[in-house]
Amino acid sequence: MSTPQLVVHHDKDLMAQAAAARLITKIVDAQASRGQASVVLTGGRNGNGLLAALAAAPARDAVDWSRLDLWWGDERFVPEGDPERNVTQARAALLDSVPVNPERVHAMPASDGPYGADVEAAAAAYAEELARAAGAENHDGVPAFDVLMLGVGPDTHVASLFPELPAVRETERTVVGVRGAPKPPPTRVTLTLPAIRAAREVWLLAAGEDKAQAAAIALSGAGEIQAPAAGARGRSRTLWLLDTAAASRLPRSLYPPASA
Repeated sequence: MSTPQLVVHHDKDLMAQAAAARLITKIVDAQASRGQASVVLTGGRNGNGLLAALAAAPARDAVDWSRLDLWWGDERFVPEGDPERNVTQARAALLDSVPVNPERVHAMPASDGPYGADVEAAAAAYAEELARAAGAENHDGVPAFDVLMLGVGPDTHVASLFPELPAVRETERTVVGVRGAPKPPPTRVTLTLPAIRAAREVWLLAAGEDKAQAAAIALSGAGEIQAPAAGARGRSRTLWLLDTAAASRLPRSLYPPASA
């Protein structure tokens, strides 16, 4: 797995704008080299802030949205259209304003979908969808995502992998159901660390003073069971995108000067 690299921006708005520009470049490059691109989205204030910045960026039109596959790292297991669902928020922030191919928007199942309240069946179905999309060169039944984005929680959780809970210990399955999450809603569907590590690049987003301790813990050599963000690594690159508040507890030697 790759060694984490850090980019620190002056504030959360500049971080979102710079991350959106970086993502556009990555998608365009992937489409130019392979004809298509695959990205895993994240929710939360930083993930949605990035999507909103992407929607507002003039360069967004450089992306061929019809040749982009969109996946999610996790989802709240609530009814379709619920405002708490990451896909609902992503549609409002970006997807409703760009010409995505609906067949390439791979939302995780909702609690009122074909699997009803069976979160494990919903997770297994998403794992099967990932496996169908995986090519021969891909790893462990997961597409080789060009970029997989993750928000970092104040407790160091990423996706719906919370410290010490069973999902973060999973080593075989690519998608699991989560019950009893410490952050509401308690029932969720999430990619596991093996699925996350199949991505070419993993980007971790953290902005705000409330993320400072989590960033410091995850980047200080903590174990992934205690600090799931520490275990989120890409095959070719792991990039932490922070603002100065989130980076405030890191040793100055660990990160470069603010880049925006």
